[in-house]
Amino acid sequence: MRAVFGALTIVLAGLALFEVTMQPSGPERAQLAVVFAVMAGITAVAAVVLPRFARHTRSLRTTVAVLSLVSFAVVFIGLLGAANGMFISDHDLTLTLVVLGVGAIAAIVFAVIVSGRLTADLDLIADTADQVAEGNLEMRTEVARADEVGRVAHAVDEMAARLAAAAEQRSRDDQARREFFAAVGHDLRTPLASLQAAVEALQDGVAADPARFLAAMDRDIVALSALVDDLFLLAQIDAGFVAMEPVPVDLTELADETVEVLRPLATSEGVHLRLEADHRVAVMGRPEAVSRVMRNLLDNAIRFAPEDSAVVVRVASNDGSVLVLDEGPGFDDAFIADAFDRFSRDDPSRGRDGGGAGLGLAIASEFVTALGGEIWAEPGPGGKVGFRLPTPSGIR
Repeated sequence: MRAVFGALTIVLAGLALFEVTMQPSGPERAQLAVVFAVMAGITAVAAVVLPRFARHTRSLRTTVAVLSLVSFAVVFIGLLGAANGMFISDHDLTLTLVVLGVGAIAAIVFAVIVSGRLTADLDLIADTADQVAEGNLEMRTEVARADEVGRVAHAVDEMAARLAAAAEQRSRDDQARREFFAAVGHDLRTPLASLQAAVEALQDGVAADPARFLAAMDRDIVALSALVDDLFLLAQIDAGFVAMEPVPVDLTELADETVEVLRPLATSEGVHLRLEADHRVAVMGRPEAVSRVMRNLLDNAIRFAPEDSAVVVRVASNDGSVLVLDEGPGFDDAFIADAFDRFSRDDPSRGRDGGGAGLGLAIASEFVTALGGEIWAEPGPGGKVGFRLPTPSGIR
């Protein structure tokens, strides 16, 4: 349908131009209408046939050459028709055809040369796609063009880059998964081995102080339960099952509640807790999530703070941040980047006993990130871990 419409447009446009420039008589107008109709018909047929031909030919150069020949044929038929209608002399027709023939040869040669570069670029794109399909994700087309071929080349290069990034991420994920299972196995093996030894000692009647063995078993069960709970919580966060729609919460009040909840633990460890907050501070968060973040940070600080020292919870009223400080050696500079990774520990500088599974800071980081905030650790001396949550506009 488009070919017919295009042919009709050619005839009408040609007749209109002829009418304006030549002011023809009735017979001349009729003869030229026939010539234009034939030219338009050939063009319409070529418009239908050539795309099908192009889909089956194995060379772009052949398609371009055929296109040039068809264009020459349309012009040639037009000139013959004009000569037959006595619109131009035989001498002028011969000269025009000679010039047209040379021009056609030049056009074909030019088309072949230009299509050679185009074909080479398309071959590069095809070779790159083949290499990428075979696993060579570093392969690139190196085609620099501003036309459609250039856009295709850019798309292929972008696809290869994304596949390479995905493969690298998959490799990191595989390594992280292996490390995760190794860490879980280690943290499960230690208390389980201790429980098994204690049970065997009690069964064999060789436990000199059964009450002490039972207390140790209770501590191991508590540690295992905490580890399982943390792993389950991380799995829920990863799966998106933990609701994280932020609402305005009172950060100062949550900090005060957390300090009071953990004060008995701190007292048993010989650590003094202190809250520093001048005003109530509103932030966007979830009360249970923010409380869990502060509990994890405080628990971490209490565990690694020296005996008879202080742990300070400082709530800033200007930016909705909380900073937890202890008087221990603090984080090592090299460990800062890994402080919030799962199962990461900095035992030489942070722990008296290396307790914990290394999930507390990871869970805190997951919650803060999900709430649109940021969390950070600062190098020692002194442990410094802080987080900041968005503040609702107009609320203080």
